[in-house]
Amino acid sequence: METTTSFVHHLGVFASDFEASERFYTSALEALGIGVGHRADGVAEYWRPQQDTPSLSLERSLDEAAATTGVHIAFTAVSRDAVDAFHAAAVAAGGVSRHVPRSWSQYRAYCAFVSDPDGNNIEAVHKETS
Repeated sequence: METTTSFVHHLGVFASDFEASERFYTSALEALGIGVGHRADGVAEYWRPQQDTPSLSLERSLDEAAATTGVHIAFTAVSRDAVDAFHAAAVAAGGVSRHVPRSWSQYRAYCAFVSDPDGNNIEAVHKETS
């Protein structure tokens, strides 16, 4: 039996304004140690160095009506500082704050939430042990 370490291999998000979304995701995810692993015309794929899965594929939507909306994606942060950096970078790159970084005791987590250019709910979460 093959063992895997991740529930999700990759996700795809289709952007109505690719350039705005690429600025947003590149800046926000860089704060979490996630960078552009591959870039081509209308596609940017994000993953951690030396680990190409799980990954996020950002693609130009061929039809504005087909853009991804209403999705919630949470990215793992290694620390509270990384969550803070994610929030600041995401807002500076055109995101809209949904929830500033704070502790969510019911989830034993420190999180921040930002809307991407298409209104998707993008989160950075740092799970805490106590």
